[in-house]
This record gives sequence, C-alpha cells and structure tokens, in this order.
Amino acid sequence: MPRKTSKKKQVTPERLMQFASAYTPPLIIGAAATNKVFDSLQNGSKTVQQVKNKTGASERGLRAIMNALVGLELLKKDRQGKYSLTPESENFLVTDKPGSLAGLFAMVKSHHIPDWLHLGEAVKTSAPPVALNLQAHGPQFFSVLVEHIIPMSYPAATALGQALRLAKKRDAVRVLDVAAGSGIWGIALAQQSPLIRVTAQDWPEMIPTTKRITQKFGVADRFSYIEGDVLEADFGNGYDIATLGHILHTEGEERSRKLLAKTFRALKSGGIIAIAEWLVNDDRTGPLNGLIFAVNMLVHSERGDTFSFSEIKRWLEEAGFKKVRKLQAPGPSPLIFATKP
Repeated sequence: MPRKTSKKKQVTPERLMQFASAYTPPLIIGAAATNKVFDSLQNGSKTVQQVKNKTGASERGLRAIMNALVGLELLKKDRQGKYSLTPESENFLVTDKPGSLAGLFAMVKSHHIPDWLHLGEAVKTSAPPVALNLQAHGPQFFSVLVEHIIPMSYPAATALGQALRLAKKRDAVRVLDVAAGSGIWGIALAQQSPLIRVTAQDWPEMIPTTKRITQKFGVADRFSYIEGDVLEADFGNGYDIATLGHILHTEGEERSRKLLAKTFRALKSGGIIAIAEWLVNDDRTGPLNGLIFAVNMLVHSERGDTFSFSEIKRWLEEAGFKKVRKLQAPGPSPLIFATKP
C-alpha cells in the first residue's frame, strides 16, 4: 500500500498582517469616544447625519469610524442605516457610566503611544523614555489614569470584600490601601460595611484625586490619608487588611520585597494582605496580557516587571506571611492572599 504523506500546514502572513494593524482598534475607539459617538447614541439609534448634528464631527469621518465600530462589534447598524450601541459599548464606552473606559481609550493617543514609540531604544538601553514610577513624573500620568482603570479593579475589590465577609463584621475593621491612586480598593471594601475605616497612602500630588473619588462614591467620611513614597511614608500599624492593587509591577523586585516586609509590620496578628497583579507563569510563556504588560513596564519604569505567583509567594513568606493562596476574582489575574501569623 502506498504511504500516506502528511500535508504540512501552509504558513501564511495573515496573523502577522493582523498584528501590523493591531494599533488601529484602540485609536478608533478613542477617536469615537473623543467625538462623543457613543454618548450620542445613548438614548437611541441614529443615522450618521443625526450623529453629525449632535456631535459636530464631519459626516465622512463619522461614517468611516462608525462602520469600523460595527466591524469591531461595538456598534450595530440596521437596514435603515441607523447605528446603535451594543451591550458592551453601552456599559463601558458611554462617558457618564460608572464603568466607563472611554477615557482610557482616549489616553492611548495622548499618553501611551508616544512612550511606546521609544520601545526599540528601551530594549537596547533598558532605560524608559519616562519613568512613571518616580514622583517627578508619575503623578501627572497616574492622576489621569487611575480613574479610567476603576472598572478593572472595582469588581475584584468587591469580590475581595465578599471573600473576607466584611458585611458580617461586628467590630471596626482598619484597612491600609497602599499606593491608593483612585482609592477604589478601599472604596469597594468601605461600601460593604459602615464599620470599615480606610487609610489611603500615596504621593501628596495624588491625594486630591483620591479624595475626589471617595466623595464621588459617598465614603469620604471613612477615609484618612498618609502622604509619601511607599517605602518612606509611615504606615503606622494595627491594620486588619492591607491592599496592594497593581503596585508591585511598577516597583520591581527589590522595592516590592521591601514593601511587602513593611506592610507585614503594619498589619496586626491575623491581618490579611491582598495583592492584585498581572501574573505570568513560572516559565514566562503566558498569559499574554502579563507578558505584554512586562513590556509596558520596560517602557514606563526603571525596574518594573510582571511576576509569577511563585515569586510573589516566596517574597511574602520571606517577609513572614503564611497561608499564601489565590482568590479567583474578576480582573487580569487571581488575587493573592496571605496572613500575618
């Protein structure tokens, strides 16, 4: 009998061609958000002309961008040529919605792409074009960013409070929100019980942003503040919970290990540390979002990186923590828990 020959799968450039235009969706979404396309459709479907009348943008520009959004499945288009929001765009791209990411996509052009254009140089020298982890440059960037990434952290922070059964607490609970930014980790915990008291720590330039957002969420009366760098500020002690929401990646290994040891000292016996991060596996072969975020740290920090659960577990245990475990929660990666004996 003749041997069967296996056909090799044909290699095509299609996937690489997709990568070549991968910059376009965020810019399209950002341009639509800036020109109020999603906002204009909030109260019902409209034609391009009607969106033009409402936004003042050009008919040609709107037609091109709105058709592209249909292709991206972020708008729907009916047979009469009327466009409407999808559930995804209605919930996350309308400006005044609590979970809106519209501002984040608008930042791609103004804050992200300019720095990423220097990636080749950063690879060669390991020097970022702008080190956003430093107080000289960071507050200007993070005061804009932190509010736009609330939708990424709020569901996970809510799940954290539920896992800790905060709604059932009978005594006051003290929370330390390290490098608080928007304050959303402390805010989500405070929403679950009137007994929660949050101390938010961050650079002095960031605290006004934190205060404004705590007022927006109606929990400002249960917040106090500590100003300063994470390794220099006096955290105090006696906390029941400490949250580090997407902080370690900007700090890098050396400063992260010092920060975990400092946080250990700030907690009372039995206290819990909760860490949110873009985790990668031990071999650094995935997940893709964590690997790409490590490149983002190359562009935006001096020593930042993404880390595996095993690495962070080892650092926590070196700091004195026990019972290091994961909590499945909404977000890019599981949360990491550990307990102070």
